[in-house]
Amino acid sequence: MKTLVRTNGNLFPAIPSLLNDFLTDDWFDSSLANWRSSGATLPAVNVRETNDDFSIEVAAPGMKRDDFKVELDNNVLTISSEREDNREKKDSDGNYTRREFSYQSFQRSFSLPENKVEGDKIAARYVDGILHVTVPKREEAKVKPAKQIKVS
Repeated sequence: MKTLVRTNGNLFPAIPSLLNDFLTDDWFDSSLANWRSSGATLPAVNVRETNDDFSIEVAAPGMKRDDFKVELDNNVLTISSEREDNREKKDSDGNYTRREFSYQSFQRSFSLPENKVEGDKIAARYVDGILHVTVPKREEAKVKPAKQIKVS
């Protein structure tokens, strides 16, 4: 069985080459660089196309329905979320004995085919940690079954 492996061209592939990493990494894509450096991850997304619609599923457990923002602008569907969590514990004098806070956010954008979707009928629902977005296609964008022509 063959496995696809990315190598750095060294005789010792386990030892990374700084020059190779510098030349091949996406240094100019700041959004990806920020995600890598912060230790955060973008949520996993499944995109499925049927004859009737596009279905997008975003895995975002622990979020609330109100944490999401879904927008359509110039055939670009953007799904984003911001969530801030503050917890604090004070002693009887009002001094902090423990204070924790975190901030999470992400944004994913999808280019939709021009003049093929019904933007005013896009629907989104959040169930069991997954945001489901349905983007209906216009009738003229749907694939029609082959028409049989009778030969006379």
